[in-house]
Amino acid sequence: MRINRINTKDVKNEIIDSIDLKLLDPLIKKYKGKKGNLIPLLQGAQNIFGYIPKAVFEKISEDTGLKINDMYGVATFYAQFRLNPVGKHIVRVCHGTACHVQGATAITDELISILGVKDGETTPDRIFTLESVACLGCCSLAPVMMIGDDTYGKLNKKKTTDVIKELKRKESLAAKAQLTQNVSKN
Repeated sequence: MRINRINTKDVKNEIIDSIDLKLLDPLIKKYKGKKGNLIPLLQGAQNIFGYIPKAVFEKISEDTGLKINDMYGVATFYAQFRLNPVGKHIVRVCHGTACHVQGATAITDELISILGVKDGETTPDRIFTLESVACLGCCSLAPVMMIGDDTYGKLNKKKTTDVIKELKRKESLAAKAQLTQNVSKN
C-alpha cells in the first residue's frame, strides 16, 4: 500500500520561518562535488529538519549545482524521503500478508478514528503521523504497528486505543511540565 507523500497544501509560514538553512552548510561542504552525492545530501537534510522543505532543495541546488527537478525526482521516488513535516510519533501499521489477514485494516481504521487523520497525514498538533507500510518483519506478532522503535503486536481495537491513549497521556504530562518550567523561569 503506497501512501501519498506529497501534500499539495502550503506549509505554514511559522514552519518555514523556523528553518535555519545554515545547518546545511557542513553537510553541503562534506558532499559538494562528490559523485553520488544527491541521496546522502537529501538524507542528511531530512535528518536535520525531519523532512525536506522546499527551501532546502533550493539551497542545495544553489550551493552544489544539482538540479531541483532531479532532487525532487529522487525524493518522490524513494519512500524514505518526506516533503512535509511529520509528527513526533510516527505510527506505522503493517499491511503485509500476515497482518492483513489478521485484521490490519481494522487497526488502521481504529487509528484513523482515534487520531482524526487519514493514512499518510499528521495530526494538527504534530504529535502523530499515521502510515501504512508494506511490512515490518514481525509476522508472528500480526497484526502489528510500530511507534518509533517500539513494536506493538497481537493488536485489536482496544489494545490499539490503549497504546495511543497512553502516548497522549505522556505527551500531555510533558507539555504540562514544560509549561510549568516556562512559568517558573518568568
